Amino acid sequence: MANTISNENKILITCGTALLALIVFLLYFSHAVFLQLFIALALAYIFNPAVNWLGVRRIPRIPAVLIVFTAAVVAFIGFTLFLGYSISNELSSMQLNLPEYAQHLYEITPRPIKEYLRIETPEKLFLRLNELLQQVRGMAPDLLKPVLLFLQRAFSSTISFILAIIGYFIIPVYLFYLLVDLPKLKLFLDSLIPARYRPVAAEKLLEIDSILSGFIRGQLSVCAILAVLYSIGLYFTGIDLAIAIGTLAGITFIIPYVGTIIGIILSVIMALLKFQDILHPLLCLGWFCVVQGLEGMVITPRVVGNSVGLHPLIAIIALLIGGQIFGLMGMLLAVPVTAVLQVFLRSLAHLYHDSHFYRDLS
Repeated sequence: MANTISNENKILITCGTALLALIVFLLYFSHAVFLQLFIALALAYIFNPAVNWLGVRRIPRIPAVLIVFTAAVVAFIGFTLFLGYSISNELSSMQLNLPEYAQHLYEITPRPIKEYLRIETPEKLFLRLNELLQQVRGMAPDLLKPVLLFLQRAFSSTISFILAIIGYFIIPVYLFYLLVDLPKLKLFLDSLIPARYRPVAAEKLLEIDSILSGFIRGQLSVCAILAVLYSIGLYFTGIDLAIAIGTLAGITFIIPYVGTIIGIILSVIMALLKFQDILHPLLCLGWFCVVQGLEGMVITPRVVGNSVGLHPLIAIIALLIGGQIFGLMGMLLAVPVTAVLQVFLRSLAHLYHDSHFYRDLS
């Protein structure tokens, strides 16, 4: 009997190892699918509390998911229109100040660079900057051209068109099924765990779920708050593209500290170009330092809380390692993955402290 159980364990371990290797293999060679699934899972964590809230009020899960979907789409369209209108106005304002920018840039640009770029006079530099600004303002229509060309090619073949439609809508499809079947998925995963390990596993899975959901929802909320604060401060400082820079800095803060660095660099450059003094760049730098201090002491503790609980030094090291190994995706996943690993390392530390090896006094 014992021999039979041992053989069954060996078969299960072998099958589990082979399945894990297959999953790693598929993920390694299917980065796009993994990215789509990750985005859908992150969105599911964001929207699932709203779906559950509607469910408590006796709204069936599928209608609740559709209601949340509609509200999210309306909010996204409204935010996009507002951002587009604001940036368009800021670009118009920047174009009025362009001759002054060109003159100052010409004065501080070294002669070899002027000769290389063929900007021997301030007027030529102004023309170059004006062309660049016009290209930025017309970027949206230009970005649509590859999409229209892609759709034109897709219509020429039924199979290509179907694949294009599937690829375009794959993230919402993932998200819809994840939201609808999330309770069933949790029950299915729970059923795979042996009954004797279920209480411990449920405790750890609940802790992991709390960490991931807290990080994703909290980090996105922090990014939104920082985008508003950055934009307000830069707007009152008086630099051009204040809302664009503040929003970009807030959004890119999804990778901790990266947004702050980008915002400081861009705002200081714009302040130097417009005011040509040291006061306004220092005001921009000071505002980012103030907001960053608020983020560390007030915003993140209140919004995210201690759900992730990573020391800042560990978070920075995780970001650097993730970026070095897996690039941008590694930096996006570094903090939540490290936080999940911390759950298992904490459990391993408890086992070690309770072990005979640690407690042996002889």
